Amino acid sequence: MRERGAAFAQTAALTVIAMVAFAANSLLCRLALQRAAIDPVSFGAIRLVSGAIALAVLVRLRAGERKAAAGDWPAALALFAYVACFSLAYRSLAAGAGALILFGAVQLTMFAAGLRHGERFALRAWAGLAVAVGGLAYLLMPGVAAPPAHGALLMAVAGVAWGVYSLRGRGVADPLGATAANFLRAAPLGIVLCLPFVASLHAGFDGVLLALASGAVTSGAGYAIWYTALRGLTALQAATVQLSVPPLAAFGGVLLLAEPVTPRLLLASVAILGGIALVLTAKRKTAQPSQAAPSSQRP
Repeated sequence: MRERGAAFAQTAALTVIAMVAFAANSLLCRLALQRAAIDPVSFGAIRLVSGAIALAVLVRLRAGERKAAAGDWPAALALFAYVACFSLAYRSLAAGAGALILFGAVQLTMFAAGLRHGERFALRAWAGLAVAVGGLAYLLMPGVAAPPAHGALLMAVAGVAWGVYSLRGRGVADPLGATAANFLRAAPLGIVLCLPFVASLHAGFDGVLLALASGAVTSGAGYAIWYTALRGLTALQAATVQLSVPPLAAFGGVLLLAEPVTPRLLLASVAILGGIALVLTAKRKTAQPSQAAPSSQRP
């Protein structure tokens, strides 16, 4: 019982750190693009390249076995698709509309995968998911204009790609090595993506610094931590806990970008975090042989 409690505490701590990193990543990107310090495609490419370099250094410096992970092309392609579609979608989408589409697609992807692989959820978990999604919709929907169809489609693809990447991470034995290998494979694709947009590329000093911080710290290190946390989460838990990122990013905007605190923000955050708590504390109806993804999904 004590070991189980320690494992739960470790998973919870890693999950919190990962969600904070994801929220910080959103703030860095928002800050760079709002200042027009860099274009979205260059931001994504630098994010991938700097993440690959930082993770390679971490793998090199860690103690113990240093054998490089074999890598996983499907996961790397999902990572690249997420970064590419996310960046391109925000050329035409408002931030609120884009976040809603992104996280909605993530939820549907991971939830559907959990059902497909035999997870059955108690009523409390279903209620928690409904409360969290409702809170997110309440936070983002009012006042948001209808998004352009092509931008919405790109962001939906980004959400599916992130869901696939997260699901594949549930089966890895070496989260840090796997994440490093995925970034290393995705980084050249990020550079290739710049070629069709070469005439419109621009990157100021501030924009490059923000992209480097996003890639090396909040993406590279954050994703490695997330891969580790995923080993202790069910598909529904992993999907639902990511709903905490929008309110975390919103409160970060209050602190760092002087955005106002509104009653809507407070109420929506209570609903989202409360719904997550219900899901994380709910018991599944049927026991699963393993929390990991099927062997066919492992790198």
